[in-house]
Amino acid sequence: MKKARATLDRVLSKAGIASRATTREWIGEGRVKVNGRVIRNPDHWVETVKDVVHLDGLKIREEKKIYVALNKPGGVVTSFGDNRNRPTVYDYIKKLDRWVFPVGRLDMDTSGLLILTNDTQYGEALLQPESKIPKTYYVKAASVFAAGDYFDLAYGLDIGRGETSGRAIVREVRVNDKYTWFELTITEGKNRQVRRMCDAIGHAVLKLVRIRIGDLSLGDLPVGQFKVLNHEEAQKALQK
Repeated sequence: MKKARATLDRVLSKAGIASRATTREWIGEGRVKVNGRVIRNPDHWVETVKDVVHLDGLKIREEKKIYVALNKPGGVVTSFGDNRNRPTVYDYIKKLDRWVFPVGRLDMDTSGLLILTNDTQYGEALLQPESKIPKTYYVKAASVFAAGDYFDLAYGLDIGRGETSGRAIVREVRVNDKYTWFELTITEGKNRQVRRMCDAIGHAVLKLVRIRIGDLSLGDLPVGQFKVLNHEEAQKALQK
């Protein structure tokens, strides 16, 4: 009988962990073991029935798809490891018994809703620009907005680096003599976009929390805690 074999990068990608290109990088970084031995060659042949593969210490197998919502704290990076030893989102999901990857990123100082999954197709559907999935943020600005500021945020503006923001939905929450609190919904995913939009109209951001992706809301999930989503909940994030 012919043995069931596949290259190491294919074993990882078929498990729903990441694309083959990404898994090849991980293998080259020495993060993958086969039968307890570090393998750095992504084209290494694996006997899929007999061999045991681990990524970052977690056993890899073709898993049931899992979808996780994390209320990411501020001061935490959205990556597996950090060369400056800062806390990462993986420090908050240690109770999970399988590998997941973050869908997109929240910068270190931004908190709120972050989805992690082992479903690469789902992740790609959320991230591809043509999907135009709305993402809503709660923002506290360090100054008082004028009426024209809301207009500029809503109808687009130059945010630097040769980029402009598209149309957005802005809703004032409250304002006092020092600060403005508002919700901002965008359908793009440019790097640090909300902060750059506010910088462009002269307002520094003091607090930034992502509270919704599609129709999936952060709700009352405590900061630093995660929730495993059922299929219906996970699909809410894809709603426009």
